[in-house]
Amino acid sequence: MLNDLTRRGLLGKSAATLGLVTLGSSGPYLLAKESDPGTLTESARTIPLVEDCDVIVCGGGPAGIAAAISAARSGARVRVFECHGCLGGVWTSGMLSYVIDAGKPGLNAEISSRLNSMGARLTDHRKKNYDNYVYDVEAMKYLLETMFAEEKITFQLHTRVAAVHTDENNRMTAIITESKSGRQAWAAPVFIDATGDGDVGALAGCRWQFGHDKTCPCQPMSLMGIIAADPKVLEEFDNAGATDAKNRLLAEMAKAGIEPSYAKPTLWNFGSGVAAVMINHEYGVEPFDAAQVTAATVNARRELYHIVEAMKKLGDGWSEARLVATAEQIGVRDGRRIQGRYEVTVDDVAQGARHDDAVCRSTFSVDIHAATQEANRKAAYSSGGVKARPFDIPLRALIAADVDGLLLAGRCISGDFFAHASYRVTGNAVAMGEAAGVAGAVSAANKTLPHDVPWSLISAQLTTVRDQADKRAAAEQTS
Repeated sequence: MLNDLTRRGLLGKSAATLGLVTLGSSGPYLLAKESDPGTLTESARTIPLVEDCDVIVCGGGPAGIAAAISAARSGARVRVFECHGCLGGVWTSGMLSYVIDAGKPGLNAEISSRLNSMGARLTDHRKKNYDNYVYDVEAMKYLLETMFAEEKITFQLHTRVAAVHTDENNRMTAIITESKSGRQAWAAPVFIDATGDGDVGALAGCRWQFGHDKTCPCQPMSLMGIIAADPKVLEEFDNAGATDAKNRLLAEMAKAGIEPSYAKPTLWNFGSGVAAVMINHEYGVEPFDAAQVTAATVNARRELYHIVEAMKKLGDGWSEARLVATAEQIGVRDGRRIQGRYEVTVDDVAQGARHDDAVCRSTFSVDIHAATQEANRKAAYSSGGVKARPFDIPLRALIAADVDGLLLAGRCISGDFFAHASYRVTGNAVAMGEAAGVAGAVSAANKTLPHDVPWSLISAQLTTVRDQADKRAAAEQTS
């Protein structure tokens, strides 16, 4: 159903306050007055408003695709917006190539099994333990698009959320997107922020944290690459095949006169003379600053190219080495953590917290990558002195505290720096996305805000969705 944005009262004073009228549209631009130098005023205009779904998911990464699929399987009409050119986020446009802490029921098991059936789960296909595995990036893209088609999920790529509208009761009612189609407005009863960096929560005015504080220190970014070389040399340094592979690869780089910015360079062998590499760190970058992210991406790509060119000089298995591809999206470890109705803390991690409204259990260590190049030389990563015990993530940490109708999924949920360093990996992002999708669907169906839905309703539907996914996973294993 299409309406004019102005007819819904989404322009005017409240819209201007939220920044709905910004640069990027057609229409006259007025030169700034002398009293307000360095600015440009844009005329307001009417934006078409679409109201045709129950749940809008912002971000199509591991958390977002899980949220969309679980919401659709719970009976909701779903629409997804993704800023890059494919579904999967860091899995695909980020070419991560390795899934961690995925040994959980539901979509984690189903995705792993379906990749396995496609010959695209590349870590010992015979193993039934799905905790960590290497995968084929292009196969992942195909699989996720196939799953969306199966569930009839509507999605739009190359689209960013530019603004958020809330009503007089502080409930989210619409988002504004920017794409090749211009500015568009979309309304729904429930929204899910799966952007990774908490972009939607920030636009909605939610409180947020970043790194140790908003000015860092924060965890570094890494740009993934795909290289080609002699199959034997890639097998020799495969991180999935030997526990000391990182140190041996670092020593090999030293022979070539190279000190990588990441002191634990990692290679995952795909076979057939192709491997993924994580050999770069970009320090002190704020992921919500486009200029900083641009500089980090360019610097990282330059480093990857120079490392591979240097490795050629070693001869033998490296002589024909090539940098085949670099990721479209640099990998972000630290982004905004949006304030929720519960904050997962370092105490939860250390004590192995249990919650009645647990949506998943993180079993990964506290993984804090060095914040500077100097610190990296001493220790590329550490636990920060925190010994992690498997801990629960409650639904309350997935519900925004400062605006109604907004759920969170993935690394932008509510938690402190140390807890985030454990739950941020993508196996947990999928499980959180499942829960957010189910909560959104149940909320919309009952015409109730997510924080008012009884946990018993969400828990029952989440169990149903995960049981169904487990059956699909089992069917794939026997086919």
